[in-house]
Amino acid sequence: MKRRGTPEADLQRSVVQALRFALPRTAIIHHCANEVTEPGPRGAKRQAILVGMGVHPGFADLMVLCDGRVLFLELKSLKGRLSPDQEAFRDAILAQGHGWALVRSLDDALGALADHGFTTRVVQPGAGQRAVSQSGRPAP
Repeated sequence: MKRRGTPEADLQRSVVQALRFALPRTAIIHHCANEVTEPGPRGAKRQAILVGMGVHPGFADLMVLCDGRVLFLELKSLKGRLSPDQEAFRDAILAQGHGWALVRSLDDALGALADHGFTTRVVQPGAGQRAVSQSGRPAP
């Protein structure tokens, strides 16, 4: 179901659904509700409470944990740009040796899994007679 005016939310729902299919059942795909969108003093108070509870500015939209790997996915519409907080988060994650990827499409998300060594059940189209998973290993 598509909602008007929410391209990033629509993309995120599609990506989560695809990751749940592509990754092993033991994988954890997590979204941290990182901000309050309620305007005014009530929203500001709630945001301050969340920050006090450990919400981190610029935290990625999705965190994927599977087989000892961690990958952070920042989802953006085709025209969306990273905020300064998101850039700082990306830089900190990469400096610590974790995976991070900017995702603008479902293909970007699946490509990020492959780029960061995640084994998936997704078969690449046109792989010839032998099916190959995103990890480059023969598909089961």
